[in-house]
Amino acid sequence: MTLIKSISGIRGTIGGAQGENLTPIDAVKYAAAYGAWIKQQRDKSLHKIVVGRDARISGHMVQELVMQTLVGMGIHVVDLGLSTTPTVEVAVVLEKADGGIILTASHNPKQWNALKLLNNKGEFLNAEAGQEILNIAENGKIDFADVDALGQITINDAYIDIHIEEILNLPLVNVEAIKKAKFKVVVDAVNSTGGIAVPLLLEALGVDPVKLYCTPNGQFPHNPEPLKEHLGDLMELVVKEKADFGLVVDPDVDRLAFVDENGDMFGEEYTLVAVADYILQNTPGNTVSNMSSSRALRDVTNKYGCSYTASAVGEVNVVDLMKETHAVIGGEGNGGIIYPELHYGRDSLVGIALFLSYLAEINSSVSELRKGYPAYFASKNKIQLTPELDVEGILKAMEAKYSSEDINTIDGVKIDFEEKWVHLRKSNTEPIIRIYTEAKSQQAADDLAERFINEIIEISKS
Repeated sequence: MTLIKSISGIRGTIGGAQGENLTPIDAVKYAAAYGAWIKQQRDKSLHKIVVGRDARISGHMVQELVMQTLVGMGIHVVDLGLSTTPTVEVAVVLEKADGGIILTASHNPKQWNALKLLNNKGEFLNAEAGQEILNIAENGKIDFADVDALGQITINDAYIDIHIEEILNLPLVNVEAIKKAKFKVVVDAVNSTGGIAVPLLLEALGVDPVKLYCTPNGQFPHNPEPLKEHLGDLMELVVKEKADFGLVVDPDVDRLAFVDENGDMFGEEYTLVAVADYILQNTPGNTVSNMSSSRALRDVTNKYGCSYTASAVGEVNVVDLMKETHAVIGGEGNGGIIYPELHYGRDSLVGIALFLSYLAEINSSVSELRKGYPAYFASKNKIQLTPELDVEGILKAMEAKYSSEDINTIDGVKIDFEEKWVHLRKSNTEPIIRIYTEAKSQQAADDLAERFINEIIEISKS
């Protein structure tokens, strides 16, 4: 069982011992630290925080603990209940709130939960703010409100509808063209809050949704990470229903992947590529993705005479670089779309609307669209961390061994070869080393990953 305390939030498994897992005491401790940090940012009489959760089994328990802790600090809470990460981000801005908390462990299995923390812009905290909250949790003195100054909880379950309305009002979301196309789409929402939000969005766009695992009960029917090996049921149903395509979102709806009309994966990496292609045709500008994302975004960006830049892994790093470079579109190769015209956060709902707009305007099948992009193949692997594994030592050894290659060390070690690359880094959200590779064939990508896994094992033994 695990508790991971990092600058990006607090994530852990439910049950077990305090301080080693995400127990009720740990949830209260870190919610209080966040509340104290929020109160330090602005000296005023009323602070307000938006709180929402995905549908995982522990969500209601953790949310009540978090909200009542904030109430005890004299902070008012806007309770969105079952929601999505991007919806909470949008709500923070529209509510003019001081921050937001999403209770979700994203793609982690059902025994996990987490507190994802937002600033008053509805964006994830930077490293400095995250560290300040960790310091408060471990060393700070936290003051609670007296009985006449307790916070209040306001329930607002309208924000998914408000979020969808904001999307429909975007100039590049072509509602009329989508409605005329009469798309039929299969939706796999892994029995989380995408099962609420995605069908509502599709129906508003005149799309016929075929629901697969759309009951928000937290009983994930398969591993919730939207990868090919987990999506057999979706692939089969797309073909059976003769649908135009299928889509899957993760439990908190910030990652998006497509399946084409033949039941084949469009490619998680190509979600961002396709949406960027559409955006750049209409509003040329710079793009950003993280170092573990496909070269295909760079290629598409260059096609329009625009500039691509790679950031360190982590949404906050992508957002910072997008702001710095005035990027018109960005995100992460894991299916995360960040469209600043709406907000600076990964958002599957706006990704779906933009993808549908593109398909409708070009009158193309999903498989034909995919053929138009450079063919890159990825292999995503991981090695479980053990106490004897010296991650920093391994990465330094790799950097030295491949010093003659094009190396980037802003986040782990990325080694760019002429027609392939490998990125080695310690995960921020799980106790693992990630090994991502990309090449011009699946076999080459898999072989490169296997080679580096073996090299890591050998170095760890030496």
